[in-house]
Amino acid sequence: MKITMYGTEICPDCVVAKQQMKENHNIELDYRNITEEISTLKEFLAYRDQEEIFAPVIAAGKIGIPFFILEDETKTFDISNYIEIKKTDLEKHVNACSLDGRGQC
Repeated sequence: MKITMYGTEICPDCVVAKQQMKENHNIELDYRNITEEISTLKEFLAYRDQEEIFAPVIAAGKIGIPFFILEDETKTFDISNYIEIKKTDLEKHVNACSLDGRGQC
């Protein structure tokens, strides 16, 4: 299954999700780091500005990453609803990229 993931290496949730995707050999990951290139950030912001899925995320003061697009164009923030993932030690982290420094990105 091909999955496009928007994220960044400075987001703990993204780091965990990226590792889980790489460990799953049934997944072809197209990882797009939104802090690496302006063009990738613009691409992500186009989704964020236009997709209804982001409305509650924006209202909560979050960024909306990690953000996944499946090969059938399904868009989600929770990939575990679509694939089996292993729990890792990396999941024992503090989420710190919401505006208040608590909660998820």
